[in-house]
Amino acid sequence: MRAIELERYLTELLKPQQIKDFTPNGLQVQGSETINKIVTGVTASKALIERAISEKANAILVHHGYFWKNESYVIRGMKHDRIKALLVNDINLFAYHLPLDIHPTLGNNAQLAKLFNIDDVAPLELGNPLSVAMQGNFKHECSSDDLAKLINRTLERECLHIPAKSNKPIKTIAWCSGGGQGYIELAAEQGIDAFLTGEVSEQTTHIAHEMDIHFFAAGHHATERYGVKALGEHLAKEHGVEVLFVDIDNPV
Repeated sequence: MRAIELERYLTELLKPQQIKDFTPNGLQVQGSETINKIVTGVTASKALIERAISEKANAILVHHGYFWKNESYVIRGMKHDRIKALLVNDINLFAYHLPLDIHPTLGNNAQLAKLFNIDDVAPLELGNPLSVAMQGNFKHECSSDDLAKLINRTLERECLHIPAKSNKPIKTIAWCSGGGQGYIELAAEQGIDAFLTGEVSEQTTHIAHEMDIHFFAAGHHATERYGVKALGEHLAKEHGVEVLFVDIDNPV
């Protein structure tokens, strides 16, 4: 598969032009014109690049790439080492941030809904089909303790649970993969029982208590492993290219 063909296909599939993002989506570092093997992962860390080199991959496909808004333009230190390794080894780097969070079937949020058997999935931002945060229902009401155990078991992480003041049972849930803790107020305003995301902020505790909503933080990395993995599996199925998902463990 040619690199330009892969980028064209991913643009059609993920439609990055539809959403304003904090980083450029698509081909961030150019490498070999021909792609025979792709390594996928959450973040384009040095460890992931080294694994791609050892696997003789021609491309890396990630959720977290480079060149973020307000990031220094200077290429030195860690950034130099990463980019040099890509260039020297002729490896393409493809990165898709928010487009990979919101894709309706392959995205991080869609994959979380699938993992937790959430029904009636809809945007949390009412009227916005490109809402980054989502909402839905469980088939059966559960306790907050039961949901915490399910999260821990499914994501293989010990989640942080800040209970609602009433410790009410949970039937409705909203969620946003990664650093989506800022959406908790919107979820609470809509009367949703619980909110799940990756990260937590100091004010989140007060919001959960005062607005009577359960809050669960399960790790930025842990909540964003599944979109890029699903995307890689889709590419392997549709285009016959060899794809390897590499999970570089991250407790955060």
